[in-house]
Amino acid sequence: MQENILSIRNLKKIYHDINGETVAIDDLNLDVKDKEILAIVGPSGCGKSTLLSILANLEKESDGSILFNGRKKIGYMLQNDSLMPWRTIFENSIIGLEISNSLTKENISKVHELLDKYGLSDFKDKYPSNLSGGMKQRVALIRTLATNPDILLLDEPYSALDYQTRLALSNDLYKIIKGEGKTVIMITHDIAESISLANRVVVLTKRPCQVKTIYDIKLENPGLPIDNRKDKMFSRYYDMIWRDLDVHI
Repeated sequence: MQENILSIRNLKKIYHDINGETVAIDDLNLDVKDKEILAIVGPSGCGKSTLLSILANLEKESDGSILFNGRKKIGYMLQNDSLMPWRTIFENSIIGLEISNSLTKENISKVHELLDKYGLSDFKDKYPSNLSGGMKQRVALIRTLATNPDILLLDEPYSALDYQTRLALSNDLYKIIKGEGKTVIMITHDIAESISLANRVVVLTKRPCQVKTIYDIKLENPGLPIDNRKDKMFSRYYDMIWRDLDVHI
């Protein structure tokens, strides 16, 4: 049985402004297992990104606790690749190392290894303008991995890409995450993406969000994300999660 790498207990987040207070998260409880891919879905504006910001220590919780099993390093990948156009692909990949004063020979060698391993060796000295949208996102992921985080937070990393590119990159993402042995917490609006990629899918309620249901994804023949979409169990999970989201148009 996998041990928990992270436990969230009775988490609450309240925003205050001149009009009063808004409760974004209320009494949220969740355990995250070591080396799992955990997908989080929920209605728009329910507080998913707020949750990641709190886990990344970009915002402070109003109440509750976040308990890590040992000292854990967090890597946060946003929706936009945020590559600096005046820096080469290699230079973009080491930004996190520069900021954390970790630009050692060993870490630089690791970045070269990641770029080579994941198909970017010929683009190290080129600029972001020379890359496709999918390749830019791969660079953004490698930049996040360069600091060797224990937990990766992914906030809809491929939402700006076209459907075909997203499908192809879901395979890339899965291979990289599994190859590097990382724990992932991923926000997505795409139910199919969550089922095809994740070990578990967490459905949140509307704001203020709480955990409504957790689905342990057990496909008959699990494999790469694109293949998982053809699994016999895929449509069953899709229907259950869609009904659970209770989205009204």
